[in-house]
Amino acid sequence: MNAAYIVGTFDVAELAFLMFLGFFIALVFYLNRESRREGYPLEDEETGRVHTFKLTDGDKKVFQLPDGRGTYVPENVARDDFNVPAMRAFRSAGAPLVPTGNPMIDGMGPAAWANRSKYPDLTFDGRPRIVPIAQSHELIVAPNDPQLIGWNVVAADGVTAGKVSDIWVDQAEHMIRYLEVETTSGKKVLAPMMVAVVHGNSLIDALLPILEDKPKFVEIDAITAAQFDNAPTLDTPGIITRYEEDRIQAYFGGGYMYATPERSEAWL
Repeated sequence: MNAAYIVGTFDVAELAFLMFLGFFIALVFYLNRESRREGYPLEDEETGRVHTFKLTDGDKKVFQLPDGRGTYVPENVARDDFNVPAMRAFRSAGAPLVPTGNPMIDGMGPAAWANRSKYPDLTFDGRPRIVPIAQSHELIVAPNDPQLIGWNVVAADGVTAGKVSDIWVDQAEHMIRYLEVETTSGKKVLAPMMVAVVHGNSLIDALLPILEDKPKFVEIDAITAAQFDNAPTLDTPGIITRYEEDRIQAYFGGGYMYATPERSEAWL
């Protein structure tokens, strides 16, 4: 009965509990120390002041990337602007922010983006990962699938926003990432394929071609037709950077909440 006791009433179970407690405290301390090194200081929500209490001696952490680039954090990374174009819904710490401008352009809520590196994502062999399909050299759209180029693009308000002028593919994943849309005003913007729905090419249409003249178009219900002209554009034709990818994804993703006034209201 007394074989489990080590000294007096101090037994193995109590030793295991104390060891776990010590390990857990050390783990919390370590994770908080690493978060400071990786650029996540504590900020005051009222003033934006960064807390000076540190858990590390200031040594830099280097993130080595496959292409040889390295980023030191947080010394050479610019701080995000704390003055966002929004106001608190009510005066309380942690209250939600209500946009005061155009939230899709200002990057509020679901339209927020990260300041990623301004160079393109690369494949394993160093080529740009996402390119127009004509620049991929080995990727094509299957002959039996719709080619999409030249198809009308219908927006969330049912208005034709423009036509598909090109297809951007992922050379690593071999899939369509973006549709290049030439708007009615002549501006070319990229729309994520994930928000696009191709009409007129369903399995039923192929098996039962009852209506041969059934309209074929691409529906992008994330934003309205007028909002296509405000979508982020590329600085260099034929090349999309990681920063531009985040901006485009955020703009169309934010449209599901901010494109129309009704979308930001409660369902019930």
